[in-house]
Amino acid sequence: MRPASSLPAFLACAVLAAGCTTSRSTAPLRTASEELLISAAADRAAAQLSLGIPKGTRVFVDTRYFQGYDDGYAIAAIRTQMLKNGLMLVDDKPQAEAIIQVSAGALSTDQKSLLVGIPQLTVPYIPVGNSVTVPEIALFKQAEEKGVAKFVATGYDAKTGKLLSTTDARYGFAHNTNHTVLLFFSWATGDVVPPGVDQNSLSFQTLTSMLPGK
Repeated sequence: MRPASSLPAFLACAVLAAGCTTSRSTAPLRTASEELLISAAADRAAAQLSLGIPKGTRVFVDTRYFQGYDDGYAIAAIRTQMLKNGLMLVDDKPQAEAIIQVSAGALSTDQKSLLVGIPQLTVPYIPVGNSVTVPEIALFKQAEEKGVAKFVATGYDAKTGKLLSTTDARYGFAHNTNHTVLLFFSWATGDVVPPGVDQNSLSFQTLTSMLPGK
């Protein structure tokens, strides 16, 4: 039986072996990574919205049925797409020749991960009631985040209410995957941040480039 006095030292070694550091000064509703995933997915869904309404038509974008934590950016992306389609946006409904009603069926993120190693554990120790958290020890870990957006747009005549055009559901996706090998080597892949932007100051690629002969 391991003496109780040696347990804290054992746990301290486990913590050091994990080599984990965490830095966070604020706790917003969403992380920057989640916001980038959602906004990228919104951009891709909005870019597919085309109603076939004649160019130069004055339109009012009705967003009453568009809801989501990040709906401000998504609505702006949709309005931008309407301008790209040659439509003229008006802020007052009585000035519009057509109303474009937009709705969101999804505007959020999904997550899934695979871990080969030891998950984070809370270990009790003497005296009773005390515990310590042992961080995750990852021999291999793959954590994927996916941004998902689903938009629909419907246009109708501002005076008669007659349907002009509607779209099928348009989908946008964005991915970001973090990989960890042997605790210390980590890197990210995805289609959110443009190539050439270093997201991790200490990454697998950075370390390998420092090896002799590289």
